Amino acid sequence: MNPALAATLQVGVVVLILALAYVPLGDYMARVLTSPRHLRVEKVLYRVVRVDASRPQTWVGYTAAVLGFSLVGVLFLYALQRLQAVLPMSGGRPDVPSAMAFNTAVSFVTNTNWQSYSPEAVMGNLVQAGGLAVQNFLSAAVGIAVAVALIRGIVAKTGGDELGNFWVDLVRATLRILLPLSVLFAVLFLTQGVVQSFHSGFDFTNLDGSQGHAVVGPFASQEAIKELGTNGGGSLATNSAHPFENPTPLSNIAQIIAILLIPICLTRTYSTLVQDRRQGLTILGVMTALLVVIFAITASFEEHTTGVAARAAGAMMEGKEQRFGIPASVLYAVATTGTSTGAVNSQHDSFSAAGGGALIWNMLLGEVAPGGVGTGLYGILVLAVIAVFVGGLLVGRTPTFLGKKIGQREITMAALSILVMPALVLVGTGITMTLASTTGFQGNSGDPGSPQSVHGYSEVLYAFASAANNNGSAFGGLTVTSDWFQTSLAVAMLLGRFLPIVFTLALAGLLARQRPSPPSTATLPTHGLLFGGLLFGTVVLVAGLTFFPALALGPIAEAMQ
Repeated sequence: MNPALAATLQVGVVVLILALAYVPLGDYMARVLTSPRHLRVEKVLYRVVRVDASRPQTWVGYTAAVLGFSLVGVLFLYALQRLQAVLPMSGGRPDVPSAMAFNTAVSFVTNTNWQSYSPEAVMGNLVQAGGLAVQNFLSAAVGIAVAVALIRGIVAKTGGDELGNFWVDLVRATLRILLPLSVLFAVLFLTQGVVQSFHSGFDFTNLDGSQGHAVVGPFASQEAIKELGTNGGGSLATNSAHPFENPTPLSNIAQIIAILLIPICLTRTYSTLVQDRRQGLTILGVMTALLVVIFAITASFEEHTTGVAARAAGAMMEGKEQRFGIPASVLYAVATTGTSTGAVNSQHDSFSAAGGGALIWNMLLGEVAPGGVGTGLYGILVLAVIAVFVGGLLVGRTPTFLGKKIGQREITMAALSILVMPALVLVGTGITMTLASTTGFQGNSGDPGSPQSVHGYSEVLYAFASAANNNGSAFGGLTVTSDWFQTSLAVAMLLGRFLPIVFTLALAGLLARQRPSPPSTATLPTHGLLFGGLLFGTVVLVAGLTFFPALALGPIAEAMQ
């Protein structure tokens, strides 16, 4: 089949399914997150953990609950890994080393799912299913909870500072949204041949008579929440390029849909909660435009052969699976780097210099195209607040967002929220590149100025961009098992996740305290093509101006050689 036709058909299927799900799923999530009724199982959970579900929290209480819950998650997951050798279903695997256990615990609790190890060699089925998969649900639910708390702050009319109850939002997002969808996708994956087993593996004989061992596990169930929760951490080192996790072109398309489904539909939830369809459609339009631009850039570079090996093969197929080809590999890569998922069905390190640079830039946009579950929505809403402030000042109108004035305190919280990630990426990359030991961990290093050294720098830049944006994918040429990388990347993941959450919830609290003012001609509309273009420009300029020098030293320089 012609590559262009294949790409068009696959994109068309993804767009069609997302369009069909947009209204019903978006409105369903809005009902779930605002319903006054608690399910029986939810009431039992509230009694067990001694939570008063009827008591709303201020932004301070909401933030404390998020941070406290996440801290407990880190400690539990760390302990589970350190005790793996004495736990059942370990498959004879030893305890996970302390630095690696810390990095992994932080990674999965922050929804990053960065893996500095080969999962099949290090993690047993109990840790995979009882630890990592559980955090796949909970970390995604935290993102949804923070997003809906910000929306409540925007639409609040009483002048109070309550943002709802974190525990209620967490439980409902898990039980009513993530769990049912995960069951649905797990069954779909099973029909395509994705492995689901609690055995540790099986032995087999190769064609040459040698013996081999294949690792199996509950892959189908973990694949479902891995993609739906924009987590990305796989059960196998090759992630969704492995036929046990992603065996067919149909399962590949289903995984892409699962990655994009909730982040896209949350824009409908947003418009339903603010009672203005135009607001959600404008946000969706900006997300879609960013995603389409990055896809077009990446696909154009991957469709043109560069390098001796690619020219000999006739295509840029190094690091890509034959059963997917270039179009499905690019679509998957753009979806996963644009949603903080981190799952991969191809080796991003083997993309062309410009194509790999586009994937890095996709993350550096702030993971808002369309971003992670919940995180993408509250991230682009914070950028919308900044766009309103800038637009209002440019045309001499009062900076107002849906009836709430954007003053000094509000814009300070918004600015701090978006400055965290660039600081972590640039400082982390800068310090790492000054260390004498860094070149020893790069799969591509060489004399200063050589193509190998430039690509080695890109590997480090990608690592910190992935960690600070809670993405989790990587350029595979970088070895990150040293204590420096384990610790520095864990710190980037922690701060990249929770500092923006703190500033976002503080912004929500400030907005909730305001009584909305009636719309007037003196305010800048926050819907339509004009505001959409302003928001698009804000996203691009923030990333472009901040990271252009860093990208020029790596992917851009490599592409020009």
